[in-house]
Amino acid sequence: MSDTSIDIDTATGQARLHGFAGNGDVSDYFALLKPRVMSLVIFTALVGIVVAPGGIHPWLGAIALLCVAVGAGASGALNMWYDADIDAVMKRTASRPVPAGRVLPGEALTFGMWLATASVLMLGIMVNWAAAGLLAFTIFFYAVIYTMWLKRSTPQNIVIGGAAGAFPPMVGWTAVTGSFDLASVTLFAIIFMWTPPHFWALALFRANDYQRAGIPMMPNVAGADETRRQILLYSLAMIPVTLSPLAFGLAGWLYGMVGLVLSVVFAWRAWQVYKLRQGEAADRAAKKLFGYSIIFLFAVFATLLIEQLIAALPAIMAAA
Repeated sequence: MSDTSIDIDTATGQARLHGFAGNGDVSDYFALLKPRVMSLVIFTALVGIVVAPGGIHPWLGAIALLCVAVGAGASGALNMWYDADIDAVMKRTASRPVPAGRVLPGEALTFGMWLATASVLMLGIMVNWAAAGLLAFTIFFYAVIYTMWLKRSTPQNIVIGGAAGAFPPMVGWTAVTGSFDLASVTLFAIIFMWTPPHFWALALFRANDYQRAGIPMMPNVAGADETRRQILLYSLAMIPVTLSPLAFGLAGWLYGMVGLVLSVVFAWRAWQVYKLRQGEAADRAAKKLFGYSIIFLFAVFATLLIEQLIAALPAIMAAA
């Protein structure tokens, strides 16, 4: 073997030792972005852009949306870098690129940091620095405050950490207006209140997974019955929060009716989780609430979007 090949082998070995020489492909790096979570982030940010007062050039709106998407992907990559140890012992996450060894920790960290930096700088330079600052704070909140601190230290991890997932519509709003106000906070509040019952429903039927990983989710710390009670309380509180955009003129009668029906159904499913506490029926109720909660959030924000499009139709027809 030549000296050159020995040097290459040595360098590769050192790179692997420090976590910078994996064999991941494009699909693995795409998985680091948490695309399913990203899709929700993009959609809620889009609604924030559309419902914000004033307007934004379509190209700038598209750039803002791209930056939010990349920032969300950065958060996902940084989360997977830090959580590789606990992801490896959970069935739901063991096949992720880092614990599976297809992407090494240093690669995930570098990827996430580059994406975070690029998204914030591009949003600031191309759109405005208020939105960029809020995006930077969102990434920091998810990667540091939630992932590195709250997730492993308190059963309230989802309650406080849920703010990270609630900021995207405010980032979209700020991209248009250059600031945020109480009206934009209503969009934040919907997601913030939705997050605990959404994830606690998951935690009820994944409690063993979280127990193995040592994550202090509510069912593992306070018990399943207290978790069910908290789910019901948050679901009931979510009814007025879901309707709060009406008070600020962000929504009309269509949203009011749809939002009320969606919220009441959510509360009813939460009641089923609260009532059914044993065996397969309890697991089914939790799974149904978890699945419905995803539909709920998309439907609520889609209705806001549809109302804005309906309101814009006369202007579009007049300009045609």
